[in-house]
Amino acid sequence: MSGTTPLPPDAVPAGPAAKARDADRPALGGPFTRLWTASTASAIGDGTSLTAAPLLASALTSDPRLIAGVTLALTLPFAVFGIPAGILVDRVDLRRAMARVDLFRGAVMLLLCAAVATSRAGLPALYVCFFVIGTCETFFRNASQVLVPSVVPAERLVEANGRLLSTQNAAAQFVGPLAGSLLYSVARAVPFALDAASFLTSAGLLTTLPVATPPAARAGRPRLLRDMTTGAAWLLRHRLLRNLAVTAGAVNLAVTGVLAVLVVHARVVLHLGATGYGLLLACQAVGAVLASRAAPRLTRWAGAGRSLVLVVSAIGAACVVIRLVPSVWAVGPALALIACACVTWDVVVVVKRQTLIPRVLQGRVNSVYRLLAWGAMPVGAALAGVLTKAAGTPAVFTAGSAVMAVLTLRLLLGLRAGWLDGTRVRNP
Repeated sequence: MSGTTPLPPDAVPAGPAAKARDADRPALGGPFTRLWTASTASAIGDGTSLTAAPLLASALTSDPRLIAGVTLALTLPFAVFGIPAGILVDRVDLRRAMARVDLFRGAVMLLLCAAVATSRAGLPALYVCFFVIGTCETFFRNASQVLVPSVVPAERLVEANGRLLSTQNAAAQFVGPLAGSLLYSVARAVPFALDAASFLTSAGLLTTLPVATPPAARAGRPRLLRDMTTGAAWLLRHRLLRNLAVTAGAVNLAVTGVLAVLVVHARVVLHLGATGYGLLLACQAVGAVLASRAAPRLTRWAGAGRSLVLVVSAIGAACVVIRLVPSVWAVGPALALIACACVTWDVVVVVKRQTLIPRVLQGRVNSVYRLLAWGAMPVGAALAGVLTKAAGTPAVFTAGSAVMAVLTLRLLLGLRAGWLDGTRVRNP
């Protein structure tokens, strides 16, 4: 990380002096609590529908390529619309825009619910619905990351981001999957109805937040090419964030591929039904919750750069376990390890982006960052489907572990070169 902007201290007090300092720090406040509640409600709905959707797809077809198509449809907008979304984020009232996005997503999910309930929802309907949901999510995630520094004091960003990310992951990976698999067993349409209700709840809470004035609004109407160039130029000049964006893209390529065909692996290799698949996904929440407490301590102990090396190597080790041990008792903990590693990455990297990128450029630079980081997701889903069709799900986990091995070596070289730990970083 940049040597000029150290990671804020761990939010967990270490003794009486730390407790006294913590008492003097500003509270996260009511606006953050409402943002956190809205995010949690939405995450529960997401986990519910994103568990039910692959189950519904696997009931409609046995072709792993078509099943992985649901993940492809959800993540493709990250690559297609990431930059326009980031440009808009710098120029709109985030609170109002996010509320409208959630209202629209709620309406779309209600339409899917009706289609499923009347047995009119085929694979094309699933693809279209989740492409629209992914498009909305592209804007929503850009906006929510920019909004956090507007409602939280700078010295509490680590704690706020850790709390948001851990709760989102616990809701989306534990409560949501359990509810989704159980409700899917009762009636296929119910999980999608719950997701619609979560979007509407989130929209209502977001309208109560303070107005978030866009810092670039005074610059006039957005110009896509000019603003994209501004964001890309800033990111490309920042060696640390540029390398982290490329690394995140490779990580997402592998992890998205693993998760895209996990429902096939659960059914064919682990012989699990809908409820078993939901419980398997819920194992990720254990890792997410663990990361919310472990990430700040790990970063303080090992440093940000070495923490990221450990994160990538942990994901690689988990892929090896899933590949070699066809048992739910091994795959569950491995998924928990992947989730723990991914949340730890986010806690470290998101704070660095929030503190290193100028406020007026947050949306534009983050949109280019996400194009590199998230644009690999649909590619990973598509490749995983093709690879599973040709050689089975174990081949996907073998490929994932190989990618992580290369990335671990790359990050170790980054530590030696000095750009990963901030000892030799050229800033814009």
